[in-house]
Amino acid sequence: MKCSPASLVADAIVARRCALRSAAAMRHARRIAPWSATAILLGVASPANAQAIQNTMDPLGAPWNAQRIFEPSALPELEHRDTRDNNNEPVPPEDTPVKGRQHQGYEPVGIRSGSWMFNPSLMTGALYDSNVFASNTQKNADIAATIEPSLRAYTLWERHGIDLKLNSQTTVYNQYSSLDQTNASLKGAGWFDVAHDMIVLGSFQIAHLNEGVGSLSSPSNAITPTPYNLFSGDLTVRKEWGRLTTSVGARVDSYEFGTARAQDGSIIDQSARDGQIYAVHGRIDYAFSPSLGWFAGAEGNERDLRGIPGSSIDSTGYRVLSGFTVGLGRLVKGEFGGGYVEQRFDNPLIGTVSGPSYRAKLTWSPTRMLDIHVKAEQLVTQTSDTSSTGVLANAVQVGADYELLRNVVLSASAGYETDRFFGQDRRDTVTSTNASVKYLMNRFSAISAYHRYTSRQSNTPLFSYDKHQVGINVTAQF
Repeated sequence: MKCSPASLVADAIVARRCALRSAAAMRHARRIAPWSATAILLGVASPANAQAIQNTMDPLGAPWNAQRIFEPSALPELEHRDTRDNNNEPVPPEDTPVKGRQHQGYEPVGIRSGSWMFNPSLMTGALYDSNVFASNTQKNADIAATIEPSLRAYTLWERHGIDLKLNSQTTVYNQYSSLDQTNASLKGAGWFDVAHDMIVLGSFQIAHLNEGVGSLSSPSNAITPTPYNLFSGDLTVRKEWGRLTTSVGARVDSYEFGTARAQDGSIIDQSARDGQIYAVHGRIDYAFSPSLGWFAGAEGNERDLRGIPGSSIDSTGYRVLSGFTVGLGRLVKGEFGGGYVEQRFDNPLIGTVSGPSYRAKLTWSPTRMLDIHVKAEQLVTQTSDTSSTGVLANAVQVGADYELLRNVVLSASAGYETDRFFGQDRRDTVTSTNASVKYLMNRFSAISAYHRYTSRQSNTPLFSYDKHQVGINVTAQF
């Protein structure tokens, strides 16, 4: 539900840093790459979240994995920090993931003003949806137009840094105007180099967003998106101790939900989900060698939500995960871990949602032009951060990214998920496929096309549906 500043699938276009910056500053710039907009090219493709476990394949590099401790992370660097900082050789594009690869001549130019760089962009797109209401009985198709202006601003300082992104996305349907929606957000990240081996990381998001019809947390009879406001912030300290890297931080998310409209025209009030979620988190990474590392992460949370009179949805919980990170050069990279998760609700009718969890993620690159991803995960979670519905989810996902040409990338993925819900006799299976092509015409323009298929089959027919989405996006950038 929440659109995290680092939760976009993979960078389509990453802003090129000024050549006058040091290699250390350039490396920091790459570290904040998830803040730039994958959605510039693929924004229209983002569906209602039918899955409890999202299809994310890209590892989150240091230091930003310190804020998302349960996401796959690259191996810690064993080379001495001063040596890395003095290394002026940029990473060749061929040594970066295919999907976010950026070759010379296709990077944004940017507008420089003093020590700041600005990257404006404008994406327009068209979408066909075969089942706009995610219904099992009334499958209504429609087409929609989307426009998404965006502005990214980041600093060119030798040390420290700030990265900001302001964007909005408006979707207008041709026939079913009740589905029209506008999302807008301001996201920011900053880092402060306390010492050569210690950094303070901060991030925030202020956003007006919408839960799509058919998502796990959307009311089952809704025919309009559910709007909500999100205010979030995270402050983390990361410290390197030779082979050992540690981090500790705190985060707060605040939600304000609006209303949706039901099929019979009545109003569905979602204000019971208003409230705050407080969390503390920490992670440890230890590198045994350049090809093998160990990690452990833990997070505790307290959810203070409004609920309804006589039915509290307040809860406290935790999640722990530990395992190994492997990296055999450019050929194979992966992370394997297991742990436990528990969420204890104040309401005895809900009780405790708990159980084991695991995650295995592997990327195999048989050639420099091809990345193959495999991911398996089990997680006991909730359908959303502000929901009291627990679910045991098991998912297997496979995908591939192929660089057909320097400026043409083909991507395909498929996923299968089983969901068992707590407190109700409901079991679902979700099958999904994705296929896309991305064509960078030059530094100033790009075009992409995609097809997405989602099928949710439930023993409760009300929640079953399938849909196809086909779209094309055109991006202008500077």
